[in-house]
Amino acid sequence: QVQLVESGGGLVQAGDSLRLSCAASGRTFSSVTMGWFRQAPGKEREFVASISWNGGSTYYADSVKGRFTASRDNVENTGYLQMNSLKPEDTAVYFCAARRIFGSAGPYVRQDDYAYWGQGTQVTVSS
Repeated sequence: QVQLVESGGGLVQAGDSLRLSCAASGRTFSSVTMGWFRQAPGKEREFVASISWNGGSTYYADSVKGRFTASRDNVENTGYLQMNSLKPEDTAVYFCAARRIFGSAGPYVRQDDYAYWGQGTQVTVSS
């Protein structure tokens, strides 16, 4: 079982940066891929980024590629999403998620790929 808690959201201006954190409890976090998703008002939840269990592979949605960076610290059981050059269209609730299956590789862009979810943190980017 993995429990996830996001933090670091807030209100920023276009062009600013934010770093989201995802603190995990449970011994298996360091062995599984984690993902980041977001959901804007009135829209479906969408994939943002994923990072493999050892941080060796990362995948990004085209809309954030080159601006967002996913990382993780398995000693601290924490994942991060560094968001630079934020745009108003990045406004959403951001969720972190973790898979149940150990060590497998892949982009894992679907919500169904993940078994565990955090409660979300709001990011608002003003123009």
